[in-house]
This record gives sequence, C-alpha cells and structure tokens, in this order.
Amino acid sequence: MAPTGKRTGESTRSSGPALPNPAGYLDGRLLIAMPVMGDSRFERSVIYLCAHSAEGAMGIIVNHPAGSIDFPELLQQLGIIKKGEHIKLPENAESMKVLRGGPVDTGRGFVLHSSDFYIENATLRIDDGVCLTATVDILRAIANGSGPKHAILALGYAGWAPGQLETEIQSNGWLHCDADADLIFGDDVDDKYNRALQKIGIDPGMLSNEAGHA
Repeated sequence: MAPTGKRTGESTRSSGPALPNPAGYLDGRLLIAMPVMGDSRFERSVIYLCAHSAEGAMGIIVNHPAGSIDFPELLQQLGIIKKGEHIKLPENAESMKVLRGGPVDTGRGFVLHSSDFYIENATLRIDDGVCLTATVDILRAIANGSGPKHAILALGYAGWAPGQLETEIQSNGWLHCDADADLIFGDDVDDKYNRALQKIGIDPGMLSNEAGHA
C-alpha cells in the first residue's frame, strides 16, 4: 500500500526517542499519540506504520473501534455469507475486530494480519510477522476458515505527505515504539494506548497535556 500523500492530521507532541535507523523510517513500528495531538481523529491513537519512506507514510489505527459495526454483519453486507450463516463462521472470524483505521478512504477495508496468510500480488509483507491485504479475498478466506491466525479489519487508514510525519514527530505529536502482535491484534482495544506507553517506560498518568519532554 503506497502512501497517497493525502493529509490526515495536524499534530504536535512531546519529544520521543530518536528515529531508529539512519534513514529515519518507522515502517513496522507503532506511533503513539501524545495528549497535545490537537486532532480528535487521532486522540489516544496507536498506529501501526505499514509504509514510511521519502514519499510519505501510511498506517492503520489499531485501537479505535468502528462504532457498532460487527464483522459477521459486514460479511453479510458484502455478500460473503448469507443471513444467518454467522453460526458457521470459525471462532476467529466471529470475534474479529472492526476498527476505524484512519480518516482516509474510510469506505475501504484494510486487513492487518499475521504472516501465515499471503495472496500473490495483493499482500504487502511489512515485517516477518505482519502483513497487509486490502482485497475481499482475504475476508472470504477468514469466513471459510482458511485465513490468517490473527487479523484485524480496519476501515480507512492514516496517511502523511512527504516529510509530514517527520515534522509532526519533531513538533511533539508522536512517540513510537517497537510493535508486537498483542498490541496489534489483541482483544483489549481500550487498553492498547496505555500498554503502548508502558512498553517504552512511560506512566500514562504522568503525561502532561502540554508539549514538552516525556
């Protein structure tokens, strides 16, 4: 999934760790919004960065539920299963989370999933354990039990123009940390923000609502 260059948020944050590699690219890592974000769409958000390069960045918010949208109902709307067939869904499909992945392209679904599932020319392998697929074929596979072991469905994504994310990081909008499967795919969506902060040694209760140093 190449970044589109569309602007998705204004942010300002508290100073975080140095960028982890010489190029400064954060794909495969998690962004954590600071309280000074100033954009309600990204408030207390944890974003898995799928792509980050000189061309921009693209990521999926992994801790904002998409309202009352239910995955089995969504499969019915897409014609993947018929009404009443949700009782035949495998357990991981029945309980699969539908998230609000970001403010760009919100009518489109993006599936972040474990790397045990791959569709040629459709799946982007982000790192050894995480892939991204944005075709209906993966939803069919999940519905019939042949999909990935771990997956979340996100509606929409977050995108940054060239240099925008770097500017937001320097302007105290984001912290970042290593990703792990539990933070990406875990069921406890409401607690992911606090756990991501704790992962880098920050007590959520000690965060200031003013820009500064964490």
